[in-house]
Amino acid sequence: MVLVIFLFFILPTAQKPKQAITTMKLFLQLTFRQLFYFFTDAQQRAFIWLALKYSGTARYKKRQISFLNYSFQVPDTLSFIWQFKEIFTDESYRFESQTNTPLIYDCGANVGTSCAYFKRLFPQAKIRAFEADPQIAQLLAQNMKSNNISGVEISPVAVWIHKKGINLVQEGADGASVVASGASIHVPSVRLRELLLAETQPIDMLKMDIEGAETAVITDCNEALQKCRHIFIEYHSFRKHPQDLHKILNTLTTNHFRYFIKPVSTQKSPFLQAKNSQNLEMDLQLNLFAWQE
Repeated sequence: MVLVIFLFFILPTAQKPKQAITTMKLFLQLTFRQLFYFFTDAQQRAFIWLALKYSGTARYKKRQISFLNYSFQVPDTLSFIWQFKEIFTDESYRFESQTNTPLIYDCGANVGTSCAYFKRLFPQAKIRAFEADPQIAQLLAQNMKSNNISGVEISPVAVWIHKKGINLVQEGADGASVVASGASIHVPSVRLRELLLAETQPIDMLKMDIEGAETAVITDCNEALQKCRHIFIEYHSFRKHPQDLHKILNTLTTNHFRYFIKPVSTQKSPFLQAKNSQNLEMDLQLNLFAWQE
């Protein structure tokens, strides 16, 4: 209350008129930003509604969730809520295309939230969706079919650096990984490099959320990335493995990409809080946005 009184009454009188107006604008922006978004952004309201309705439900139990004009079967409500925020509310995957029929590679498609967003953005898009976890891949196929989302070619395989298959640790939601610790299953794999090079048209978007396999896959692709116009990579640093972000950045730079880096989660004092509170196996998660100029 004292701070509000200071900002509204004392500070403006101590400043020049233009400075006082700037101060008031900043105060209102910082204080009422979320309330502003709630009233002006339908996606923000949808996220808040989902969070209020499902955040307290038991984890890792299948549930049917209705959102926007979709109805999805999801394996874990909490992870889905944050998927929705990143994809539909924050629009992290939004990009522009020179065509109405862009080709999109969705590596780590999970239950199809990203596929639904891409088709909402470009109804005529051709999407090649890859999901390594066989149980999640079944939900992906079911969600595409039940929501009449066409033009999505689903491959229940891991994108990797060879076609010999790979061991996958299932997490039960959106965290199945080839580098996490725990009991694993063997799943088939495809070499992404070969798929990219075989394409006869540019790949408008290469989206990659493959829980720790991204560095090996991106570096294996190397010059094949020149066929991609936009690349989204979620980088995962597992505490028991060396950090190798520099390898991804070097590969992007070699292939003439500009990039932007955004943290998925932040630590107030990283020297004191090295662990990622959202996932104790990791110490860093970043979103990388890369594009050809």
